[in-house]
Amino acid sequence: MQHENLKVAKLVRVFIAEEDTFEEIPLYKFILEWCMNNKISGATVFRGIAGYGHHKKLRQHFLLPKKDLPIIVEIIEEPHKVEEVLLPFLKEVVKEGLITIETVYIVK
Repeated sequence: MQHENLKVAKLVRVFIAEEDTFEEIPLYKFILEWCMNNKISGATVFRGIAGYGHHKKLRQHFLLPKKDLPIIVEIIEEPHKVEEVLLPFLKEVVKEGLITIETVYIVK
């Protein structure tokens, strides 16, 4: 793949449970609002229909209350802002989740 005219960015994924909170606010909402207030380029929240994490507790939409579903927050930002601004914040607020980072190329 040729990288001409493509912008390098980071895709940060935060895997949490819908029931996770920070300061009594749903964690996914807290992260999304923080990103907006700190001029992060973009963020999207996805609700999973099933999944499990390090606790090996299966979460499925048809077996569990709706507030116990897996959530993924995807955030796109320039590499330096991820390292300097976003990661310190996420490490502080995400207690029981997983944070991953990938290099991506923005086409448009």
